[in-house]
Amino acid sequence: MLTKDYSDTDAAPVPTWRDYYALTKPGVVQLLVFTAIVGMFLATPGMVPWDALVFGSLGIALASASAAAINHVLDQRIDAAMARTRMRPLPSGRIGERDALTFALGLGLAGLAILVLFVNTLTAALTFLSLIGYAVIYTAYLKRATPQNIVIGGAAGAAPPVLGWAAVTNEVSGYALLLFLIIFTWTPPHFWALAIARRRDYERAEIPMFPVAYGEEMTKSFVIYYTILLVVVTLLPYLTGMSGMLYLLGALALGAGFLGYVLKLKLAPSQDTALKTFTYSITYLMALFSFLLVDHYIPLFWPE
Repeated sequence: MLTKDYSDTDAAPVPTWRDYYALTKPGVVQLLVFTAIVGMFLATPGMVPWDALVFGSLGIALASASAAAINHVLDQRIDAAMARTRMRPLPSGRIGERDALTFALGLGLAGLAILVLFVNTLTAALTFLSLIGYAVIYTAYLKRATPQNIVIGGAAGAAPPVLGWAAVTNEVSGYALLLFLIIFTWTPPHFWALAIARRRDYERAEIPMFPVAYGEEMTKSFVIYYTILLVVVTLLPYLTGMSGMLYLLGALALGAGFLGYVLKLKLAPSQDTALKTFTYSITYLMALFSFLLVDHYIPLFWPE
């Protein structure tokens, strides 16, 4: 009912593997798996056991892809109303709802089975909770219910480092929760920058994103507040002894860059400043976790 109808004389498009691949939101999943892998390496002073690395990464990737596909199904109406997403496989009619749900269910079951059989039940349970948090609680309820949707729902997207840590240690430590806190704090300025750029789309789709509910100027102010908080939070790995000087210098440099973007977004924006801020935020997170990883394994050349 939410996908395009075809008359008897029109043949429905035949889906390809690329359409199913698009359902998994591969760019998002790659970032999630990357942070999970970093969590695995930070959980041990030596090399990550190969089975935890391979099967943990695969299970988390499949479960994340399943959540993404469910998101596509639940967001068909929204996607059809937004210029950025109207050509996705479901609103364009290339894949039917039942086929997408079957695909999502298969991915999810496969991912959780791999985690239970080859990793540990704690990782499987936490991954399942993250899947439900994103695919159901955020997508089906929070996204439509409150302008704070991404703040609350960001917990699901912040979980992968904890999942990676649990895959290696079969426990959740304070350091793992520190990694969670970094991504949790990063999510609002990251996503609100995109929401500012796509505000008209969200208005048409009747989704109460922060810029729609409170306006762009207030959103830009909150982006600055959260970015300042993020810079403070990223100091915690160094202050708690989790990471060393190399990470600290990298975190400060990256944080300064992020602050530069969000201040420009507020004080001197151009037409594409919001999208540039969004793009930088992705680079920021990948680089920050790369500094965590390198600092963990490369000995420093100066005393701390």
